[in-house]
Amino acid sequence: MSTPYPLILEPILMPKVWGGRRLAQYGKPIPADQPTGESWELADLAATSASGGGGSSAHSKIINGDLQGKTIRDALQQWGTDLLGDASLSPEGGFPLLVKYLDAREHLSIQVHPSPAFASAHPEAHLKTESWFILDAQPDEHGNPPVIYKGFKEGVTADDLKTAIENGTVPEIMRTEHAVPGHCHTLPSGTVHALGAGVLVAEIQTPSDTTFRVYDWAKEYARAGRELHIAQAVECASFDQPPVAEHAEAFHADDMATMSAMPPRIGSTRRRVATTDFYTIDIVSASCEAVPLVAKEDDRNTPLVVMLLKTMGASVATKDAEYQLEAGQTVLIPASIAKECSLRAGPGTEAVIARVV
Repeated sequence: MSTPYPLILEPILMPKVWGGRRLAQYGKPIPADQPTGESWELADLAATSASGGGGSSAHSKIINGDLQGKTIRDALQQWGTDLLGDASLSPEGGFPLLVKYLDAREHLSIQVHPSPAFASAHPEAHLKTESWFILDAQPDEHGNPPVIYKGFKEGVTADDLKTAIENGTVPEIMRTEHAVPGHCHTLPSGTVHALGAGVLVAEIQTPSDTTFRVYDWAKEYARAGRELHIAQAVECASFDQPPVAEHAEAFHADDMATMSAMPPRIGSTRRRVATTDFYTIDIVSASCEAVPLVAKEDDRNTPLVVMLLKTMGASVATKDAEYQLEAGQTVLIPASIAKECSLRAGPGTEAVIARVV
């Protein structure tokens, strides 16, 4: 039996009609003949929805070390609490986070995930809290500024939502925010939301695939509209204002070519941009030094996930070995070795670090 080590994961690419080609900037092998909307960086789902993951299971494969070619589920079965620590499995028995990149060339459907009350009354439905860390935001094809849809305008009621779904006017009651690189938006389960055209994000979420759609932009994009879920959405929707965005002040939305021309700097910054009941998210910006993966104030015994956004040469180091990473790769750090691991940052290194609560 192998001993726990950092697991570098193979992405699972998802073609989407609303997707683009920007995921190639993160080393993803985007097919030339179809838009790609999602790269599932860490997934451990026994089943997915037909409109989400295509209806099949999704288990990330490991591309390094003794478990090369195996899946996260295999690692969980072999390492047990050495991998999970004090964290709990998902309700379906898998790893408790789902981690993605999303590239929205067009608007995504406006949707909602189960509220706590709905999930409690419907055992087959699971909560889905998610956070979007914005990597890039460009105007859409008509020159409109990039936005995200996040909750409702002041005073909107359940009756207003039901009427808007039936009349196809849901966007008119939605609250919008300008999409700004470096901002992190957390959407508790029950928040009605959508990613707007031109926005590219790293997404951390609980691994539920229960989604209720309220608007699909069929008219705007000449799409074949998909099923809407009026009763479930009205029952689940929260009319409270969602959390305000957190900002990673040190984040730079430059592309790799621009970054290579920047003068090297020494030092690091770390900012927590999301704290939920399920995970925390830190944004680390560092150059030419080793940064502990676990924050000083964090004494939990749980695994963490590192999404390496940019670098000109970085690695994850344990007390015994060093694992080279490329920009765009994602690595899972088992709980038993998390506190001994560091990110050895080359020039211009930026990373998302998500820790299971």
